[in-house]
Parts: sequence; C-alpha cells; structure tokens
Amino acid sequence: MSDADRKLLSGDEAVALAARHAGVALGAGYPGTPSTEILEAFAKLGGCGQWSPNEKVALEVALGVAFGGGRAMATMKHVGLNVAADPLFTAAYTGVVGGLVVVSADDPGMASSQNEQDNRRYAVAAALPMFEPSDSQEAYDFMLAALELSERWRLPVLLRMTTRVCHSYTLVNPQPRIAPPAPPRFQRDIRGRVMIPANARPAHRRLRQKLAEIDAWNETSPWNAVTPGSAALGIIASGISFMHAREAAPEASVLKLGVTHPLPMRKIAAFVKGVERCVVVEEGDPYLVEAIRAEGLAVEGKDPMYRFGELNVERVRRILNRDVSAEPAKPPGRPPQLCDGCQYRQVFEALRKRDCIVAGDIGCYTLGVLQPFEAMDSCVCMGASLGVGLGLRHVLPPDQARRVVSVIGDSTFVHSGISGLVEMVYNPPPDGHVLIILDNATTAMTGHQEHPATGRRLNHEPTGKLVLEDLARCLGIRRVHVVEPRVGSSEFEDVLDECLNSRELAVIIARRPCLLIVKQLKQYEARDPGRKGDRAP
Repeated sequence: MSDADRKLLSGDEAVALAARHAGVALGAGYPGTPSTEILEAFAKLGGCGQWSPNEKVALEVALGVAFGGGRAMATMKHVGLNVAADPLFTAAYTGVVGGLVVVSADDPGMASSQNEQDNRRYAVAAALPMFEPSDSQEAYDFMLAALELSERWRLPVLLRMTTRVCHSYTLVNPQPRIAPPAPPRFQRDIRGRVMIPANARPAHRRLRQKLAEIDAWNETSPWNAVTPGSAALGIIASGISFMHAREAAPEASVLKLGVTHPLPMRKIAAFVKGVERCVVVEEGDPYLVEAIRAEGLAVEGKDPMYRFGELNVERVRRILNRDVSAEPAKPPGRPPQLCDGCQYRQVFEALRKRDCIVAGDIGCYTLGVLQPFEAMDSCVCMGASLGVGLGLRHVLPPDQARRVVSVIGDSTFVHSGISGLVEMVYNPPPDGHVLIILDNATTAMTGHQEHPATGRRLNHEPTGKLVLEDLARCLGIRRVHVVEPRVGSSEFEDVLDECLNSRELAVIIARRPCLLIVKQLKQYEARDPGRKGDRAP
C-alpha cells in the first residue's frame, strides 16, 4: 500500500472503514458520544448502519446477524453497555458464527457523560476477549483482528475505545488483511443457542475453555509489543495511555498491551523482571495494576488522585515522579446553556415558576438544571425520569407530590422511557402524575440523529414512525396533550396547570423541531411529501 493510500481518520472513522473493508453486513447502535460517528461513517462508506431504539436492541440485532453467519458490529458509549449487558453476558455462552464486535466507547473525564465507569470490567465479568487501540491505525487494525478472533473462537469480542482515541485524528494505512466473509446461512444449533439451564451449564464450560485457549494465544499475539528502552524504568500501558507514556518518558522500556483480556501474564512477568522499576500507567480504574499484582508481580500503580479524569503527558510525568501535590486548577470554561430560542426555555421557565419537583433525564434538556432555570432535581440515566418521578409521587406528602413532574426527550423516551410509562399506568400514584415529553424531532445532544419517533432511518430516508401520542392513548391515558411551546403564548402553561390540578395521569408532548434542524427537515419533507407537516401539534 503506497503513501497515497494513507488516510487521516479519527478512531471512530477508522473502525467504520475497517468494518466496511471486512464486509460487515450490519452495524447497529444507539447514538452516544463518543461512539456516534462510527455508524454514521460506516453508512457514508456504503455500509448498512442503523439506529436502534436502544443498545440492548442493537446488540440483539447484531447477535442475530452473527447467528446467521454474517459479520456484525454493535456500537455504543460506555453507559450504553449497561443497557446491553443482559444479552452480552448470555451471548458469551451462545457464541456466534459470523464475527461480532461490540464497541464500547468509554468517556474518562466525563466530557459528555453522567459517570466515569471503566468498561474493561465488563470483559472480565462477561468472560469475553477485549482489544484496546491507542490511535486510529490500531482502531482500524484491531477492528479487523477482533473480527478474526471472534470467528476463530466463535465469541463476541469487545473493542474498548475512549474519547481521546475516538475523536483524535491520526494517519491510517488501511490494509484489509482479512479473509472475505462466508455467505450468511442459518444452521440450527438448539443446544448451543437456547440457554435453558440444561444447555447453559455446558455452554459455560465451553466458554471458559475458549477463554483459556485465547489466553494461550495472547502470549504470542502481535498486538502486545515491547518498545525497548532503559532497564531502569519499565512502563506497562494500553490505549491512549501508551501514547502519553511514550512522550512523558521516551527513554523507558514500554510494554503496550493491545489485548487486555485475557492478559498475557507470562509476557507481562518477563517484562517486569527485566526492568528495575515497573509502573503501570492507565486511565480510570486500577484494572491492569490489580490484575498484575494478583499474579505476585511487583509493579507500581498511580496514586488514587489520578483515578479521576483523563490522563495527559503532564499527568503521566507526575505519576512517574510520584508527585502527589495538588494539580493546577483548570481555567473555568464557558458553561453550556440552552440555545437562544430553544422551546425548552419556555418549559423550564414554567416549571421553575410553579416550583415543580422535576425528575429529569439525559439530553439537551438536562441543561435546564443550570441558571437561570435551575428547574431539574434529578438526572440518573436514560429513562429514569419516569421511575424516579413516580417514586417521589408515591412517597411525598400530598402538597409536594402534586408538584412532581417527569421530563424526558423524544429519543430518550423511545430508548427507555416507554417501560416507565407502562409503570405509570400499572402502578399509578394516588394523585396521578404528569409526564412532559420534549419532542424536538431529533436526538439533539449527540449531533441530531434520527430515532423511531422521527420516522426516518440513520440515512434520513423515511420509514415506519412511532407516534408518541398514539402510544400514550393506547395505554389508556386519558389526558394526552400535544402543544407547541412559544414565546408569547400561554398554551403550554395553561395545559401544565390543568394537568397538575387534575390529579390524574397526564402526558404533555411539547412538540417543536429543534431550531438547528429546521432546514434539514424541509429537505426531508421534500423527499417524502406524504409526511409534510406531520409534526404539527
């Protein structure tokens, strides 16, 4: 491959390109920074990419593709793997026929997330192999390698990315060294795929045997490599931490781990014994250092103060120097805020004026917690606004309970709010409840992606549409209102007062397209005239 074939790609784009070169039949996911661009890039390259209602469904669809012998990938941010964990753990038992790669894009430092969980723990818990790229070239190479490993041992494989790798651009020399996929074909395997206890028990034993074989393979895997240097200092690192370590201590010997579960302990032990001092440099949890110390190897880890946030070259230097003095304070940034003219402003102003107790959710509207509104009292995870709001209604004294409101966006409602709505109907609080669905016709926070209630697929082509008000009414909710919040109009506030005072179950759909996509919506409507105006209240 000549230099002319090299490409400057982000890690997300590199994964997408590798998936396309490998003949991945389908990529499914739910948009979430920093993973969103993988499927978008995959679709632009001509691949079949689709947004699913949530990550659980995405993984199940990808698993079905792999059961049929096709190559598949499921993409999600780190908290999305929590949603997909149920099928993930059992998929390790069932195995696959076609290659299946599950991309988990972690977010150390919480650039756009509600927690800082380290999904390397999932590889251990689910007993699945895991790759960790450190730049775009490795993101490309490891995607191909993960597919090969998946098909060799018939297991799903985790590809654990981080924000810095996902969004940083480095040169990629694309060399699709992978055999073309076999034509998809279903072969019945009831004992292997129907996980009743009688079948699951031997499946668990098969899984552990496969993992032992992968462990042996990983001892000589080309993806774990030593960069020779001084014997005075050895560094063990993976992912972006390897890049930081190389710059922070160019003189050191470095063992870069590309496959971080199962760990190549014999290779690690040989490296540790060959240096005078060995330091494990890793972001997030002390995953590597704990595993290595459990084998009786004397390695240093980072001080607990460095467990929080992303690492960088300066922080790695401090770790290597055992510097635990206070870190310099970061300069304050400009706080985020709702866009000028955003319809959510009218909603949160109305909630603030009424001193409502607001159970919030994940999305642009989470910014309602900030000044000047300060009109959100909880935000836990996708879809939690329904359950939290209902719980508050059940337990608070009547004068407070009647002021509790759940607020959720349209995409988040489809993702995991529907089951909460069912709970609202099944276990209604004594004085009812009010749910406000902020419908702006897009998944705005992650870059304006489609979802089932927009009636458009990932590529914005028309498809079946979930009508939110019809869903609420079919569940038996009598008070369902569709309103358009506007400056100078009291309609939304009037409806809100009516619902709060009704002491009944009520759903208010505050519908108005995000101002940033109005132009695009007109273009989509021009392609599909039958849908024109279907978002009016």
